[in-house]
Amino acid sequence: MSHNTFGHLFRVTTWGESHGPALGCVVDGCPPGLTLDEGWIQGFLDKRRPGTSRFVTQRQEADLVKILSGVFEDERTGGPVTTGTPISLMIENTDQRSKDYREIRDRYRPGHADYAYDAKYGVRDYRGGGRSSARETAARVAAGAVARRVLGEAVVIRGAVVQIGPHMIDPESWDWNETQNNPFWCPDANMAAQWEAFLDQTRKAGSSAGAIVEVHASGIPAGWGAPVYGKLDAELAGAMMSINAVKGIEIGAGFAAASMSGEENADEMRAGNDGPTFLKNNNGGVAGGISTGQDVVVRIAIKPTSSILNEVRSVTRDGAEVDVRTVGRHDPCVGIRAVPVAEAMMACVLADAKLRHRGQTGR
Repeated sequence: MSHNTFGHLFRVTTWGESHGPALGCVVDGCPPGLTLDEGWIQGFLDKRRPGTSRFVTQRQEADLVKILSGVFEDERTGGPVTTGTPISLMIENTDQRSKDYREIRDRYRPGHADYAYDAKYGVRDYRGGGRSSARETAARVAAGAVARRVLGEAVVIRGAVVQIGPHMIDPESWDWNETQNNPFWCPDANMAAQWEAFLDQTRKAGSSAGAIVEVHASGIPAGWGAPVYGKLDAELAGAMMSINAVKGIEIGAGFAAASMSGEENADEMRAGNDGPTFLKNNNGGVAGGISTGQDVVVRIAIKPTSSILNEVRSVTRDGAEVDVRTVGRHDPCVGIRAVPVAEAMMACVLADAKLRHRGQTGR
């Protein structure tokens, strides 16, 4: 299987399957001398960990990370720091239930990668989807924690769920602190209560729901990205679209920009003490593929979880028509646990952009 690596100077290669003994990643290109320990990485993995509420899969994985290489206990700093060599990270799988998938061994689950994998490789790991499982994203979150060390404390990356099913938050009620007070990463306390009732009903009905996740990165200086084939927003789009179940992306105003006039869409400027002050951010912090110094704002649309208890029509590997239902432990809305994953992909792209910018300009 090819294409398990992303990034240019900050490169991440993930490995492992949903029901294998372990999964992980190798991070290459991380500068030396950065403080990095397992506790730092674990804090971000705990945000993505399954089994944390009734609104996510009940698979019980501790997602404990082990650093296998790339750090050294530096007596001068009194703690582990990166050495500049490849950083290998491993997360063991401890709560697989492969027997749950025997029924669909030869049946294609609509919405999953079952048929596509079989068509491409002639073989597929039916246990939880194997490599196509969203469990792979745990490795991305671990890599994102390393990327945040590269970016430094001045860059703040935060994500939130802004819509589940047809129910959208009120932007006027946005409160970042509220995302820590509910299991949905919802910035609107009133909408969080509605989502709770909606997802309870969805889960009991054996179905699932989609979501929209919004990620902001602040503290990005102007100048990151390249104007033609290395556009920062293009890199972000590719990274976000590589996340399981993501079917759409917007930068800034996104598709809404198509209905604006030129005056409405323009990010007008006034003189400031440290450069121009922007009056709007319809471009999502990127113009001409290069960061403007504003917040980088990305939204991703996530389809409903394909693994559902209700029967849907499909075919077997031999071409017989069947009805398929997926038993086991699955998220009624995979978009909830996508928040830390989207944050991680934002971090990895921005860390790569920082290193590429420094490599070309020296700053």
